[in-house]
Amino acid sequence: MKRTHILLSIFFVIISLGFYACHKNANGRNTLDLVDDGTVLSLSAQQYNAFITTNPPITGTPEAAMVQRVGAKMTAAVQNYLSQKGQTDLIANYNWEFNLVSNTEVNAWCLPGGKIVVYSGITPFITSDAELAVVMGHEIAHAVLKHGNERMSQQLLVQYGGMALSALLSSKPQETQTLFNTAFGITGDLSLLAFSRKQESEADETGLYFMAVAGYDPNVAVTFWERMAAQNGSSNVPVLLSTHPSDEQRIQHIKDLLPKALAYYHP
Repeated sequence: MKRTHILLSIFFVIISLGFYACHKNANGRNTLDLVDDGTVLSLSAQQYNAFITTNPPITGTPEAAMVQRVGAKMTAAVQNYLSQKGQTDLIANYNWEFNLVSNTEVNAWCLPGGKIVVYSGITPFITSDAELAVVMGHEIAHAVLKHGNERMSQQLLVQYGGMALSALLSSKPQETQTLFNTAFGITGDLSLLAFSRKQESEADETGLYFMAVAGYDPNVAVTFWERMAAQNGSSNVPVLLSTHPSDEQRIQHIKDLLPKALAYYHP
């Protein structure tokens, strides 16, 4: 009986933490938020600097120039879009960077603070600036919508009973760094906790708006993801697809969003 009472007490503590730590993301969805922005931004800077130190950016190539060109247009569009929505506070502490690095994985990511990395392994799949904008828009949307923060919060609740991120960083720095890398997809480990379907749908939608505001045709997203989805039949599934599943339902969702996205498109 005593053990049952203890378990019930732990259960209600976890439920209470989840209830009081909810907030609405940029799309208006209630999400669990057990992490403070200051600690997340500090971790982001540390992990990004460590990554770039061992993965120096590629420069002086057409692909590197494309990343810089599209990155500049996309980040300006994000600022513009959020300004229209009165949500520029979401990127108030962002210092945008966008780099191409040498890595055979078909992957890309954006960290809190605006650090965007594109792996060279994805460039064979990119046939235009607009297709790169599809990828960048999707990854930037994950960061702006704080999906990584949400995943970290879920893991803090499950693994550490809702311990504050700053407290975990102080007591278990290595575990915290691993948790951060897992939540934000810095590693290509196929065992990573994947973004939920709801998060993916949100990133697809907001990414479409970002690319449209930047002047890229959102229709390109359909043909790009159809081509990427075809890779699921290969023996070597790209990392981008392991954490960003492409299927008929997802592509149909993007098609359904096109009329709204096209309203932002002014070539």
